[in-house]
Amino acid sequence: MSNFRYSDAEIDAVYKVIAQRRDMRHFLTTPVEPAILAKLLAAANHAPSVGLMQPCRFIRITDLSLRKTIYEQVQEERLNTANALGHSESDERESEFMRLKVEGIMQCAELLVAALCDHREAHIFGRRTLPEMDLASVSCAIQNMWLAARAEGLGMGWVSMFEPTKLSTLLQIPQGAKPIAILCLGHVEKFYELPMLVETGWTTQTPLSELVSENTWIK
Repeated sequence: MSNFRYSDAEIDAVYKVIAQRRDMRHFLTTPVEPAILAKLLAAANHAPSVGLMQPCRFIRITDLSLRKTIYEQVQEERLNTANALGHSESDERESEFMRLKVEGIMQCAELLVAALCDHREAHIFGRRTLPEMDLASVSCAIQNMWLAARAEGLGMGWVSMFEPTKLSTLLQIPQGAKPIAILCLGHVEKFYELPMLVETGWTTQTPLSELVSENTWIK
């Protein structure tokens, strides 16, 4: 047995928080303690980063009028997404989508925008053939924060329905940088037993056996 192995209880806790993490849309307005928010941001900063480039930037939204404008931008994209679903699938699928709750922007205690930094072209280590590894690094930071939030009993939701250029203009994000996620964070009444899109019947999860292959692509 490895001397670096955690205790059984610690290992169980890691797997438990991974299994119980949920993309939350329903929140309470109870404030998040500043010390806990600081811990969650520190957890994000501890995430793996290709070439240690640390491309993730967080913008905390504390201005209510700004929050409302972000909400309006998300609603605009929600309608565009519904329209696209109606054209590509069916009017019924469009209606089903419009009944889904896709964000908790106006209810969550904390709203943050995660973005890719500018001047990323200067970072070549690990990105010469895979430049998108900067995005992977931001995703790792968000996942770290998500798991830490769940461990603290807080919910988090990743909102991706927005037009990046409009949000960049609103938040004065410099050219070359790019918003990746609107993150809703806060206390919740309860966590979903299953992913919300499964609970609502929107979709089903693909079994792991269909996602793993050996030596060659899945056939």
